[in-house]
Amino acid sequence: MSVSGLNRIEKKAAFSLASVFGVRMLGLFMILPVFAIYGEQLTGYSPLWLGVAIGAYGLTQALLQIPMGILSDKYGRKPVILAGLLVFLLGSIVAALSTSIYGVVIGRAIQGMGAIASAILALAADLTREEQRPKVMATIGMFIGLSFTFAMILGPIVADAFGLSGLFWFTGFLTILAMLMIQFMVPYSVNKAPRGDSVALPEQIAKLIRHPQLSRLNWGVFILHMALTACFVTLPKQFVASGLSLENHWQIYLPTLLGSFFLMVPFMIFAIKKQQEKQMFSASIALLTSALFLLWILPSSFWSLVLTVVLFFTAFNYLEATMPSILSRLAPAGVKGSVMGIYSSSQFLGAFVGGILGGFIASRYGEQTIFLAMALICLVWLGLSFGMQKLQKSKSFSFATNINGEEKASEIAELLINMPGVIEATLVHDELADGSSAKSAVVAYLKVDEKTVNLQAVKTMLQG
Repeated sequence: MSVSGLNRIEKKAAFSLASVFGVRMLGLFMILPVFAIYGEQLTGYSPLWLGVAIGAYGLTQALLQIPMGILSDKYGRKPVILAGLLVFLLGSIVAALSTSIYGVVIGRAIQGMGAIASAILALAADLTREEQRPKVMATIGMFIGLSFTFAMILGPIVADAFGLSGLFWFTGFLTILAMLMIQFMVPYSVNKAPRGDSVALPEQIAKLIRHPQLSRLNWGVFILHMALTACFVTLPKQFVASGLSLENHWQIYLPTLLGSFFLMVPFMIFAIKKQQEKQMFSASIALLTSALFLLWILPSSFWSLVLTVVLFFTAFNYLEATMPSILSRLAPAGVKGSVMGIYSSSQFLGAFVGGILGGFIASRYGEQTIFLAMALICLVWLGLSFGMQKLQKSKSFSFATNINGEEKASEIAELLINMPGVIEATLVHDELADGSSAKSAVVAYLKVDEKTVNLQAVKTMLQG
């Protein structure tokens, strides 16, 4: 089995899981470019309830993300993912049948209860070798980005053809498609990745929330998705006011999103090649803040909206693509599952707060003020980003060991941390399923500098 590339099972897992994730997020995102306009037709409409409906899924997602991952560890990945998709389908049906804003809020909240992101990422970890796992995770991340782009284009087209209820019925169809893919395309996992590598560990969460560097990224993704959701409380109306009818909104979303992707790539290359990742991270937050200020100051003409939206999404896409990578490099060895669980919950909670805050500001101070409020909050985030530590090039590994006893594990950990190229070494007892019984084994989590570490010497030491 080659370690230089993905094997057949890993390729199948990467494509199928990324497709399921992407299809589900497509269903969640398609409401963003149209609901500010179509929501006005619902009974009980107000700007505040509009914001609640847009962000409702974020609250239930944030609350259930980590518990669903833990349940998948106990009852299996596929059953929990299928159950989550079934709940998401139920929420889509409730929203599709609703004629009031309150029914749509309930439907969106039920959609969020199908919180399967952590279970999908855990299954991806189960089905891949450590050295190939970043490629699979990157594929999933790419499909999430593509799903957002397609949602911005498809949302107005589907809503124009079939109305708001048709949008939710289409989401339900996509969910059924995702369920079939999970059942018939995604491989069954035989070997599980170590728990700390894939699933959040409750005993670690409080400590990691207080971690000074990780908390900057958690607050960052919270603010990023809060700004995105809040802006879409009013942005579609701005396009209509500039003379672009809703069914033609894809004509602005397609070129602006594609343009932002092309503009983002040189920034990423420069940051990596020149080792200026921290500086480019802060620069992207500054660009996001500037775009929001411009949306507030400039008159809502067609070309000013195009300019500011391109700037907004260039910054947004850069931050969305690079923050998980930065997170994985800052995360302590052995707790990636917990770190990603907190990060994902922060992201969805930001979407919920953004909807509420956007709706509240629009109802009390006017819709244009949303941009000013989000710009000021992003300015605070910019200040926080300056305190981020310089990123160290590293890669994480997990190894099974032949070590018995805590004293021996402590001794080996001390030897490992003194080896050239080893940045962090954590040895923990892990529960491994073994038929109907369970046995305790020591798993080693390492964060290393690949250029200087001797991995063969590390493996030899861990195997006694």
